[in-house]
Amino acid sequence: MVHLKKSKVAFLSALVVSLGITSQASADALDTVLANKKLVVAIDPTFAPFEFTDASGKIVGYDPEIIEKVAEKLGVEVEYSVMAFSGIIPGLIAGAFDVTPTLNVTAERAQKIDYVMPTAASMNAVMIVSGNGVASSSIDDLSGKTCAVKQTTQPEQMMMAMNDELVKAGKAPVELIGFETIEQTVAALVDGRAACVVDDKSVLVQAVAARTDAKLEVVGDIGGTQWIGWGVNKANPKLTEALSAAVKELVADGTVSQLQTKYFGYTVELPTADFIPAQ
Repeated sequence: MVHLKKSKVAFLSALVVSLGITSQASADALDTVLANKKLVVAIDPTFAPFEFTDASGKIVGYDPEIIEKVAEKLGVEVEYSVMAFSGIIPGLIAGAFDVTPTLNVTAERAQKIDYVMPTAASMNAVMIVSGNGVASSSIDDLSGKTCAVKQTTQPEQMMMAMNDELVKAGKAPVELIGFETIEQTVAALVDGRAACVVDDKSVLVQAVAARTDAKLEVVGDIGGTQWIGWGVNKANPKLTEALSAAVKELVADGTVSQLQTKYFGYTVELPTADFIPAQ
C-alpha cells in the first residue's frame, strides 16, 4: 500500500475540487500524468543556472529543482526528454511531452502555447571580451557589429526586432550568428567570430565565471525585463492549472525564494495572473 504525506494528500484533494476532475472530464494531459505517475519534461540542459548537467551527467538547476518538488506534490516522477531548444516549442505544440521550463513569456508564444505562472524574470545583457572595441550594451554601439545568440530564443528575437529599428533609422543592423548552446556562442566570442554575445544576464554571469581563460565581461543590460515560465500545450488547461497551483504553494512556503537566492543571488516577486504581455 502506498502512503502519501498529509501535505500531498491535501494538495491533490484541493486539486480535484478546484479542477473538477471526474471520470466524465474531457481528455487532458493531467489525467495521463496522474494515471501514469509520470511528468514528461522536455529540456535543453545548456542554460545554467536555470538548467544544466552536473559532473555526473544529472540534470540540475533552478527549474529542475522546482519541477521535481512540483512532481512530488502531484505524486508523480519526472522523466526528462533532452533536446535542442530549437525543437522544444514545436514538440510541445505537437504534444510530444507534457511541459517545458525556462521560456520567456511573450505575446507571440502565448498564441501557440499556455504558460504556468512565472518562476523567474529575465533580463538580457551583452557580454564581450575586454578591450575588443565594444563600448557598451547600447544598440547604437552594437550597430554593424557581429553578435552571437542562441537560436530561436527570446534574445535572438529581441535583437531581430532591434535590427528592424536600426534599419528604419538608416543604421547598419547587428549581424546575428545563431548557435544551439551558450558554450558555442561563448566560443565564437573568444575566437573572434563575434564581437559580443547577447543572452540572459544570469547565463552570461555564469559564463564569465566559467571561462577564467578569457577576459570576458558583461558590459550592460539590453532590452526590458520579461517573465520566465513553463510552457504547456493549449489542449491541456487542467495540467497548466495544476502546475501553477503547485508552484504557487512553493512560492507561499518560501521554497522558490530560497532557490532564487541559491541560483541567482537575488529574489524576484512573481505574479500569479496577468503576466502575458499585450500584443
